[in-house]
Amino acid sequence: MPAVLIVDDLLSIHEMLDAVIQPTGFATAFSTDGEKALVLYKAEKFDLVLADIDMKPMDGITLLKQLKQYDPSCVVIIMTAYASTDSAIQALKFGAFDYLQKPFKVDELIATLKRGMESRKASAERSARSSLPAVKSAEIEQRLIGQSAKAKKLIQQVKKLSSVHTPVLLLGEIGTGKGAVAEVLHATGGSPERPMVRIDCALSSAQSIRDGLLGVDGAGGTWVQQASGGTLLLEHISTLTIPVQKELVSVLRNTGHSFRLICTSHEDLEKLTDEGRFNDELFYRVATLPVVLPPLRERLDDLPILVKHFIRGVTNPYLDVSLVEFTEDAMAQIRAYRWPGNLAELEQVVSKIVSTTEARVITSEQLPLRLRIAEQWPKLEEYIAGQEKQYIDMVLHACSGNKQRAAKVLGISVSRLV
Repeated sequence: MPAVLIVDDLLSIHEMLDAVIQPTGFATAFSTDGEKALVLYKAEKFDLVLADIDMKPMDGITLLKQLKQYDPSCVVIIMTAYASTDSAIQALKFGAFDYLQKPFKVDELIATLKRGMESRKASAERSARSSLPAVKSAEIEQRLIGQSAKAKKLIQQVKKLSSVHTPVLLLGEIGTGKGAVAEVLHATGGSPERPMVRIDCALSSAQSIRDGLLGVDGAGGTWVQQASGGTLLLEHISTLTIPVQKELVSVLRNTGHSFRLICTSHEDLEKLTDEGRFNDELFYRVATLPVVLPPLRERLDDLPILVKHFIRGVTNPYLDVSLVEFTEDAMAQIRAYRWPGNLAELEQVVSKIVSTTEARVITSEQLPLRLRIAEQWPKLEEYIAGQEKQYIDMVLHACSGNKQRAAKVLGISVSRLV
């Protein structure tokens, strides 16, 4: 029988909740303050914790933080008076499963407890079905290419997230590979055989969002139903209108723990939330585990292996692409370019060149014009610290040795080149 630990400093609440919850198949235990509740949880480890937010000496938020620190899988539901709803929403930021406003309806309470149990079971089943760590680790490293410090950090984050059920928010500039990371998280999670439903919020019509995502009365639409047991990927979530965001909160409260939720955005959602342009409750529900993907300009050491990786994915009727290589001059210009489109732009450039060339060796002359025009390269102060001389040499070479032109491109005086 699942057990619920109820934490509230009012004994009348204990009696009322005991009378309501026990007949539904839950065992109950009680504590009158957060400190005692923490000791009790460590001794018995309950399935759910139902805690009031306004208690002394330890309030519900502090209890939540300490429970999550002790047991990250702990499912905590916060109870709050209407006047402190903002604090309850903040509790989502620290990992609360959900919150209930007092006075709440009995059916609402029982439904929330049942959803909490479903979430706990889903997390346990997901962990049980997960591949062996060594197998998952190898697959992640094969699919996320990179040896730079930024790439290694990202790979380690993905490894930690691959077996958890908690929502993940992928942030980063356009073209940094957020969709690819989402696919890896799904493939290396506990239910890779289940579907991943991928929705681009920026391209979906208002009607399709209504039918596929929201449905009726917070029950979720066809996309939500299809994602059950698998992954729901919402790309460009910041493009949803505020009214849709508010309705999506209800959908996630009712159904969000039957699937793994992954959201992506190239905008800073926290900033949008602070400015009132993104729903605060939705932010805390989707941003439990934020991951920032680095732009390509911050992982230039990965360029050689990324170029080789993209070459292997190309088909060329004229030659064996495994023999194709770029000259040092070509790689220097590739390294100096800004890459505003990041990995997506690099893949497009490599694919176009390699798929049409009849030469095994790719020179700088075969690169797109935008890569060969030094005026489009970064100023010296924008380049990576510690590589100034190498960069100056590349710009001088691109400017055919013309120091006046190179100084203008670099944004420095000619005297620094003498």
